[in-house]
Amino acid sequence: MNPQQEILNKCSLVGILDKIEEDKAIIKLNDGQEIIWSRRNLPQDIKEGEVIRIKLFTSDTERDEREKVVKKLLEEILKREE
Repeated sequence: MNPQQEILNKCSLVGILDKIEEDKAIIKLNDGQEIIWSRRNLPQDIKEGEVIRIKLFTSDTERDEREKVVKKLLEEILKREE
């Protein structure tokens, strides 16, 4: 496993969408915990039994991710101009 994948695994929760009710969904995590999640914050086409990954970010992590995307775009633009 590469270091980036290792960080992703530490900063995310994986579970299964167990049940969808009127305005909420029950997500069962791999460690047995349950999360009650607002149905409106799930993709519209999601179905019970599907795997869900919830990624956790701090503001620093979010900034770092945005910087990576911007750098990659800038590199692509500069390559096109050569």
